[in-house]
Amino acid sequence: MVSSNKALLSAVALATIILMVMARPSVQASVYITNQLTKKVLIVHCRSKDGDLGAHAVANGSTIHWSFGPNLFGGTLFWCKLAVQNKRISFVAYDDDNVNTVSDWIVLDDGVYGRPYQRPTFLMAAWTRPNISTWISRDQESAFTS
Repeated sequence: MVSSNKALLSAVALATIILMVMARPSVQASVYITNQLTKKVLIVHCRSKDGDLGAHAVANGSTIHWSFGPNLFGGTLFWCKLAVQNKRISFVAYDDDNVNTVSDWIVLDDGVYGRPYQRPTFLMAAWTRPNISTWISRDQESAFTS
């Protein structure tokens, strides 16, 4: 009897999970990072716990973006490191656990600005000048300092 109750409970739990996955709308989220620096190339390196998007050089006036399906149970998080010449910024680019998450970013000479839902922008992070050797490997250093 106990064995059949456990089997029934397991079957109900599995059916519930399957129904939740099937009922979930196929929502795609996107992140946009636009380089509006004055005549400078921006290096963008973003990642989540599930993967590394790699480093990309983004020309002035250009945008890098990616789309993804957020985790069914929440917790989807992307963070980025930006570099231009000898300045750096690290910030959370997407957090689906935050109801006010911003996924549209503009990079200006004084920092990174968020554009939430076509509202006015706000400064998310200002540029810093960290010790470059703690931020990237030596073989990548030339790309950030040129």
